[in-house]
Amino acid sequence: MSLPTQKLDAILDRHAVITARLASGPDSETIVALSRELAELDPVVAEVKAYKAAEAELADLDAMLADPAMDAEMRDLAYAERPEVEARRETLMQQVRLQLLPKDAADARSVILEVRAGTGGDEASLFAGDLFRMYQRYAEARRWRVEVLSASEGTVGGYKEIVAELQGQGAYARLKFESGVHRVQRVPETEGGGRIHTSAATVAVLPIAEEVDVTIDDKDLVIETMRAGGAGGQHVNKTESAIRITHVPTGIVVMMQEERSQHRNRAKAMDVLRSRIFDLERQRLDQARAQDRRSQVGSGDRSERIRTYNFPQGRVTDHRINLTLYKLPQVIDGTALDEVIDALTTEHQAALLAAEEERA
Repeated sequence: MSLPTQKLDAILDRHAVITARLASGPDSETIVALSRELAELDPVVAEVKAYKAAEAELADLDAMLADPAMDAEMRDLAYAERPEVEARRETLMQQVRLQLLPKDAADARSVILEVRAGTGGDEASLFAGDLFRMYQRYAEARRWRVEVLSASEGTVGGYKEIVAELQGQGAYARLKFESGVHRVQRVPETEGGGRIHTSAATVAVLPIAEEVDVTIDDKDLVIETMRAGGAGGQHVNKTESAIRITHVPTGIVVMMQEERSQHRNRAKAMDVLRSRIFDLERQRLDQARAQDRRSQVGSGDRSERIRTYNFPQGRVTDHRINLTLYKLPQVIDGTALDEVIDALTTEHQAALLAAEEERA
């Protein structure tokens, strides 16, 4: 399947226009907007130029082979070189096709990560803690900033629920397929008989919404203040710093009590609320689009079981793409999580390409 020449030329033309406009010394606001667009176009243009160069090289070789006046030695060289150039062109064509796929506008954003213990009691809380630490280590290895927004600890460790902000370029692109039910199979430390227990935790990865993304009317909010619970000594008994915000139209409730300042807790709660409403609308649109295209890895449903971590066998299985890795310790410590994420991303891109070909 050949690439759309008009589209490639339009990309190169747009790149040239932006470069010329930046060189002309525009105002600072224009510089910021154009620089952002140029940064997005640069990798695409590099792939397009490499593809066009390989295509031109292949055309030259074909012209040499078709020329009856060409001497035998040059013809043999061209014949020997052609398979390598053709293979390079095919590889570059595939890379350009991936670059031309519709981009998720939220991919570059930071995320709100929510991990909650599901079925399994104390063991589920411990597993939720394991999952959160997996993502925390993964984020820190990528030099993303991790800030815990709220946490409710389990009775024997781990978390009943933990919400954190992961600040880093492209965090959503890397973690968006982590949403869903994660299941663990292992022998709990408290289990004397060596029986394997199955527990679960749910993960939600939400792109951080900006104020311009979501309009929230104050009359749609029920805001309650209360005394913070948990550790904190005398302070928590005297100050009503905890905030609970209910968004009436959606029924979304956000509780925040990590900060001593009521103002800070309210600001953080609004950030989380905004991101949850933004994610709810994105899910609605994704489901509508998915009815006529095969472009999703899983349904994006928070209740969908997506992955199993089997400790006795040392394996991790992602059920959406039938991927099994016998690297559970490396995955759970974050070092091999990229192998799962890369496989999910590749599958998603393949589905998008198939959908594009069906429409072509």
